[in-house]
Amino acid sequence: MSGQTAEAVRLLEALAQGERLDHTQWRTLLEARTPALAAEAAQRAAAVRDRIYGKRVFIRGLIEFTNYCKNDCYYCGIRHGNRATSRYRLTEDEILACCRAGYALGFRTFVLQGGEDPYFTDARLVRLVSAIKREFPSCALTLSVGERPQESYAALRAAGADRYLLRHETANAAHYRRLHPENQRLEDRMACLRALKALGYQTGAGFMVGSPGQTLDCLADDLVFLTAFRPEMVGIGPFLPHHQTPFAGEPAGSVEMTLYLLSLVRLALPAVLLPATTALGTAAGDGRERGVQAGANVVMPNLSPAGVREKYMLYDNKISTGSEAAECLDELRQRMQAIGYTVAVDRGDFAGISEGKV
Repeated sequence: MSGQTAEAVRLLEALAQGERLDHTQWRTLLEARTPALAAEAAQRAAAVRDRIYGKRVFIRGLIEFTNYCKNDCYYCGIRHGNRATSRYRLTEDEILACCRAGYALGFRTFVLQGGEDPYFTDARLVRLVSAIKREFPSCALTLSVGERPQESYAALRAAGADRYLLRHETANAAHYRRLHPENQRLEDRMACLRALKALGYQTGAGFMVGSPGQTLDCLADDLVFLTAFRPEMVGIGPFLPHHQTPFAGEPAGSVEMTLYLLSLVRLALPAVLLPATTALGTAAGDGRERGVQAGANVVMPNLSPAGVREKYMLYDNKISTGSEAAECLDELRQRMQAIGYTVAVDRGDFAGISEGKV
């Protein structure tokens, strides 16, 4: 065993003991990645996850309710500047119909995800959230609608929203500028995340793996941020290019590095809710299964109406059928059972366990 490998194994053990790593230590773990080290990290991560949550994978019903967006993020297929995108918004009745279909299938968490669409004012979103919670009071409701003022987050929380997903994208300021226009700032994104946590949301952050300009130092910055911020959820998936963005010709992110990072995040934040993302399932046919084996414990099948799924195209070739589709939940169950896991039909709340004592 080389000195670097031995140090990496020691750092994995330190994570297992609840120690918080600094930037240099995280970079050492990233540099030392080999198939053998990744396999050891995955084994440790799965054991931690199983001890807290058991052999259960939580399902979330994903409703992509608008692909209008005021932003121009350089990596995103529904960016404002992409004039070729066929735009849509679901009505309140259509969204409630998605929830009803999902509830009948066994979903007890709904995720409303959309671009930063100015049409959905606070009043409209509060009315929508209230309607969903009134009809499905036992279900958790997650929002993923981007950056909004703190008063907006507070109103949505008061209306009944339980969770909020807002990927930080990158904790490195220079890298953030590479991915976004000048009017989008990392400090604004971080302020939103702090506001969400202060308001009592179960808060989700996350980043893409292999996005243009990303270095190991960027990834180390992400891991330092996540372990300091301690979100209840972390979304990690490989960067996948879209042909109508400035990054059309960039290579896709590494599936193997994504899986390794899932394991490291699980070890650093043992009770975190960690999705095996659609991007991971798009990048590799068995991506979600491998994500679960690496420490993930959430999957988000698509509840959106079939007619709009191909319009919410954040990156090329995004999957929305087969076991990715909510109506094919039995196939998803079979795929999870094949690797020793069951699909749980409860809300799948954050375990709330003190990370240093699991």
